[in-house]
Amino acid sequence: MSHRFGFKGNLALMVSHSAGMLDLVALPLWVGVLVATYHFDSQQAGGLVTLFLIGAVGSSILIAPRFKKLNRRVVASVGFFASGLCFFAASQTNDYVQLALLHLVAGISSSAALSMAHGTFARGENPHRLFAIAGLTLGIMAFVFMGATPNITKAVGGHSLFIIFGGIMTFAAFVCAVAFPSLVLDEEDSENAKQVVTKIPSSVWYGIVGISLMAVTQAMTFSFMERVGNDRGFSADSVTLVLIVLTVINIVAAASAGIFEKRFSVRVVLCTGPVLQIILSNIMMNASSFAFYAASASCFVSLMIFTHTFVFGLLARLDESGRALAATPAMLMIGAAVGPILGGTIIKFVGYQGIGIAALVFGTISLVCFIRVFQRSSDVIQSESVA
Repeated sequence: MSHRFGFKGNLALMVSHSAGMLDLVALPLWVGVLVATYHFDSQQAGGLVTLFLIGAVGSSILIAPRFKKLNRRVVASVGFFASGLCFFAASQTNDYVQLALLHLVAGISSSAALSMAHGTFARGENPHRLFAIAGLTLGIMAFVFMGATPNITKAVGGHSLFIIFGGIMTFAAFVCAVAFPSLVLDEEDSENAKQVVTKIPSSVWYGIVGISLMAVTQAMTFSFMERVGNDRGFSADSVTLVLIVLTVINIVAAASAGIFEKRFSVRVVLCTGPVLQIILSNIMMNASSFAFYAASASCFVSLMIFTHTFVFGLLARLDESGRALAATPAMLMIGAAVGPILGGTIIKFVGYQGIGIAALVFGTISLVCFIRVFQRSSDVIQSESVA
């Protein structure tokens, strides 16, 4: 059964997505602040962000199967509020152990909330369109965030980044408490809920693995976008400008994913995404020219936003229960959790070019998984819309 959530409900879902997916846009500043202000090395900085994402993965995996049994409004509002408190506390300490614990708990809390939002998306009338609008909202938030945050951290200090994170999470908690939509499950839904544990199609798992591996490359590369630009000798103002341009392109990508839902082949989008990601990652990590660095970095996140929107719509068709998509944070963050610390370790022992090689490996496996989605599901092939 699909639902319409109304303006307030949709607003709460958009805010939840933007707050819960904050790591998608904040990674380079996050790692950059931990290195520049807290004086951690690349491996330590990546490790802290990884702890946040590990907490997010574990939380999403545990809570997604219970999606229909929980009070979704309570979980969403309490989860974001607890995450906000953790970030406020993180702004008050320089101790690595304390920061590690706070990052872990913040990831657990925010992901529990985000799982409620993504599971609700999947029960909407048009999950693809809803997720595209959510991506558009995230892009607008990212534009404001990237335009203001570097100047704030430069003027006030790196600790202010965690205050900003805390404020975003607290605002999301308030919106969810007031407006998070309700799902009324009918009798058929209740029966399906009892059976769904064993009925997630195998093609869905290939899609989950494929997008998770893209998330590895996304986090591994994007976490050190600011650092590689700095080490190549590009000015801080130039790198900041690239981040701002990136957010504008993200907005366009999210809107395009909604507009071209019926015009682009799902098969083509899924098979092209990993290939382009490999190319952009290698250009960004190896470019000595600012023009090549800026061009690849500007388009890098938008590629993931566009591809993931089509993956989300595809998996919503393959698994109508919403259970698989309630685990969307796990899909993205199980890969993203590996990315920062893996990227930091590769840089420490091999150099930035090693990230490009790793991107080639993960991208190739991701492409194979997406191809298998269509080989394992004739329904997808038959329902695929082509221009």
